[in-house]
Amino acid sequence: MLDRTRLTRRRFLSNFAFASGAVATGVGSWVIAAPWANAAEGPIKVGIATDLTGPIAYAGNADANVAKMVIKEINAAGGLLGRPLELYIEDTASNESVAVGNVRKLIQRDKVDMVLGGITSSMRNAIKDPIVARGKTLYIYPQLYEGKECTPYLFCTGPTPAQQCDEFIPWLIKNGGKKFALPSANYVWPHTLNVYARKVIESNGGEVVFEEYYPLDQVDFSSTVNRIISNKVDVVFNTVIPPGVGPFFKQLYEAGFLKSGGRLACVYYDENTLNINQAAEIEGLASCLDYFKVLTKENPFDAKIQAAYEKDFPGNFLFAAGSAATGTYRGLKLWEAAVKEAGKIDRESVAAALDHAKIAEGPGGPAEMVPGKRHCKMKMYTAVAKGGNYEIVARSNGLVDPKEC
Repeated sequence: MLDRTRLTRRRFLSNFAFASGAVATGVGSWVIAAPWANAAEGPIKVGIATDLTGPIAYAGNADANVAKMVIKEINAAGGLLGRPLELYIEDTASNESVAVGNVRKLIQRDKVDMVLGGITSSMRNAIKDPIVARGKTLYIYPQLYEGKECTPYLFCTGPTPAQQCDEFIPWLIKNGGKKFALPSANYVWPHTLNVYARKVIESNGGEVVFEEYYPLDQVDFSSTVNRIISNKVDVVFNTVIPPGVGPFFKQLYEAGFLKSGGRLACVYYDENTLNINQAAEIEGLASCLDYFKVLTKENPFDAKIQAAYEKDFPGNFLFAAGSAATGTYRGLKLWEAAVKEAGKIDRESVAAALDHAKIAEGPGGPAEMVPGKRHCKMKMYTAVAKGGNYEIVARSNGLVDPKEC
């Protein structure tokens, strides 16, 4: 992995406090105070729970940065319901046991009105009960994921398997071939996504040659690479994650998979993860997400928010879709719309409005919640890595239904 993904706590503390103006309120706890006072009711409190340290800190820090950017924007426009927003940030540290304790701080100590966060599905599953059931608090989960999360008061603003597979896999068959391998990390997201992906592959005339699962920290994939080459696999539909994905793609490249016409596919790959390998090692990799930075060339709103992010947060924590940054933006803006409609901040009122909330502009285009489903319609894009950058090769005609709950 890149050095930026091995973020130490000391390095994080210095960088985060300097960049954000956040004040530490305990181990792993930060608060960005409301910019003005409302003596009658006080600030509306927004909680962010994400991986500021640990192996996917590059994603969690981007999500925290987006939250700071959006909250700053809302406050500059007068806040919500005449009240300023105050931002509370807790480090989930890529560790579920640490995360549960820190999320309880948001609920019990800080008494936030809403929590947004979690990246991996295992993290969502660990923190949702302390937030929703025990904490009686609204929860927004911003990451692309495997679907099937239908917990009341939990709203999902990232892509689902239907949104990522229904058009993408037929494109892969047409532009890669029919023989698929499904090498995977051994946790809930790959297992459940692969069930859906296999159905789409087979219904479109493709074949799954093999489907395997590996420990999250595995870095030697020589036997898997040999199976891919010997079985003349056309498309590697990958769900191996960091730290294993970099060595895996490198080993595939060195074995000649790309030179022989093989196609890499990975639905969480964005501009952050492009940098894990040398460009040649992932040339032609295809991904399907709700946003790619190249869209800034054609969409003024995407250009605006990308420029605002890069101005406030220059460096290696990129505004990108696979790390939930776009889902974080979308989630906060949909929540803002819901609060405005509800005219209140209590969970019942905001959840009722969020059930059908819409935004006319967001990363990659407009978005809207599907009433009764707690999932979000959005535009989807297929992009291919070329020379270390993405090029859009296909896009949905409109907002794609998540097909969940």
